[in-house]
Amino acid sequence: MLVYPSGVDVSSSALRFLAARLRKHRHALGTRWRRLSAGRQALLTLTHLRNGQPYAQLAAGFGIGTTTAYRYISEAVELLAALAPTLAEAVRAASTKAYLILDGTLLPIDRIAADRPFHSGKHEKHGMNVQVIADPKGRLLWASPALAGAVHDVRAAREHGIIDALAQAGINCWADKGYQGAGGTVRLPYRGRWEKLSAGQQAVNRSHAKVRALVEQAIATLKSWRLLRKLRCSTTRITSLVQAVLTLHLASSD
Repeated sequence: MLVYPSGVDVSSSALRFLAARLRKHRHALGTRWRRLSAGRQALLTLTHLRNGQPYAQLAAGFGIGTTTAYRYISEAVELLAALAPTLAEAVRAASTKAYLILDGTLLPIDRIAADRPFHSGKHEKHGMNVQVIADPKGRLLWASPALAGAVHDVRAAREHGIIDALAQAGINCWADKGYQGAGGTVRLPYRGRWEKLSAGQQAVNRSHAKVRALVEQAIATLKSWRLLRKLRCSTTRITSLVQAVLTLHLASSD
């Protein structure tokens, strides 16, 4: 396999953050020597998450075996995922915000047509449902564990406890029609055909759409890590990958 120099569009602060955590982790384990330093292991992991490159290609580029690359990346991902904020922590941190924006996104996976639990009728593809919370400026605050793509947004929000957590904190939340019946502090647009809505209802829906549209920035932030654009791993690992990406984003934003 040919090897060539390349770059990865991730901030140096993310690299320093992960490398420091890996050094601390190695010290706790009492590790004396590894094929890659903590810094190189951090770079290996960031490259995999950001560019979505296969383990075999990364292994060749870093001069290690494919199994070693998989083990190093899995270790770093689990370490990052454990540092991700819980929903309660995210809501507590957002308590000073005027409101929050909630939306769901589908992370595509490579599944066959027979895997119906993972098929999203809305998107007409297989994937995993992830709920995203953004602040009024569209900045990513929290991402949920991944559920099968067939799960509707309002059901996913209930299963994660998002609606109850926001209601208890008294934080208003803007969401789309997919959260119909959510209750609590979730604010939804008026339902019905546009031409049958009153002028006042149409004005409310326009204003609502402008506010809610900013959540797309948060979703784009999540999917700027290209591995999440087409996942080819076991569905049991996707939550850890999402939480790892969330941790890196928040660490880089501080």
